[in-house]
Amino acid sequence: MAQIMTRRLTTADVTQLQQISIETFKDTFGSQNTAENMAAYLQDAYNVPKLVAELAEPESQFYFVERSGESLGYLKLNTGQAQSEAMGPNALEVERIYIRQAFQHQGLGNQFMAQAIQIAQAAEKQKIWLGVWEHNEPAKSFYTKWGFEQFGAHDFVMGDDRQTDLLMIKSLTSG
Repeated sequence: MAQIMTRRLTTADVTQLQQISIETFKDTFGSQNTAENMAAYLQDAYNVPKLVAELAEPESQFYFVERSGESLGYLKLNTGQAQSEAMGPNALEVERIYIRQAFQHQGLGNQFMAQAIQIAQAAEKQKIWLGVWEHNEPAKSFYTKWGFEQFGAHDFVMGDDRQTDLLMIKSLTSG
């Protein structure tokens, strides 16, 4: 079996990033949202200029997980002002763990979460946090297993549908 590698993205990866973003988001949330709201969201969230700006943001990091040159999914992390909520300089946000459907349940999510925690600890962050859709039970269960606890919520707008993301946090300090 070919080895799984993790690679940090650059703006040269934007086309592939866009394709995987749209594919994984539609696969995960398409059946729970209208086609109109899904199309509006995908056009807004994953257009090339926006993704190029996200890739160029110095306080964000993107990583592909690849096997034999094929991208299986990606991780997006934010610190500082790039975080989607003002969580301060001691926090790291896991904004996206997107794994293509065919490669789910193979330990890639665990690999990404371990990598995110390692990056946060290396940067001396005290906490790691994320937002998850309130109806995404598999993801909520996954984050709970990793020791995340809900601490709040915020709105997530999908077209004309206002939804709720639960905010979850994990302390990285011992004691």
